[in-house]
Amino acid sequence: MKTAAIIIIGNEILSGRTQDTNSNYLAKLLVERGVSLQEIRVIPDDHRIIEDVVYEEASAKDYVFTSGGIGPTHDDITAEAIANCFDVPLSIRDDAVELLAMYYKNGKKDLNEARLRMARIPKGAKLIKNKISGAPGFVIRNVFVMAGVPKIFEAMAQEIILGLGSKNPILSKTLKIFKTESEISERLRNYADKYKEISIGSYPFNNSGKFGVEIVIRHTNRILLNKVFNEILIDFNEPQTN
Repeated sequence: MKTAAIIIIGNEILSGRTQDTNSNYLAKLLVERGVSLQEIRVIPDDHRIIEDVVYEEASAKDYVFTSGGIGPTHDDITAEAIANCFDVPLSIRDDAVELLAMYYKNGKKDLNEARLRMARIPKGAKLIKNKISGAPGFVIRNVFVMAGVPKIFEAMAQEIILGLGSKNPILSKTLKIFKTESEISERLRNYADKYKEISIGSYPFNNSGKFGVEIVIRHTNRILLNKVFNEILIDFNEPQTN
């Protein structure tokens, strides 16, 4: 199963002025493609931090997705930081200019210095089209660099998602156990050790004063998923499932 990380870039997220919705949107798409999202990180508009975090995640995951910092203003530094991260030049690219110009009344005549910043692309990167405003994102190695504005991010995510992972979504089944986590933790650990490729999570609940745990099992293989689910169901002898 392919692995992924999402990196949300922006001081406005860290300050609380803006709420991140992009990671939630992309996480759902990745589940549908059978990609295991292992980490979501929020970092500031800082060259060194962007470079370090992107390099770290790109070395450890199959896919890395960034959101934010590729707009027209002086603090939009993501493209520059990622070019530095991979030690490649960053320059205004003709194909990016053409895409951008299509969304302005007077075409290239309307592309001032600030707008042309959105056409700066690291050497060797592939463009991600943006049907909302024209300004493209890009893919370099296994890193997908996308906008922070939710509508634009979502449009870019739709452009790339079918090329990721597989057609096998991550499936899940849930078993409701009316016991405490401490009562079932050892047995669940045994299942986790036995089926390392299966994701087994436990989540406490309080249902009108009745305490228990929901056991959620996830995998792309329905046959294996059902096998493990049925084993746990029989072991705990609990009929309440959903």
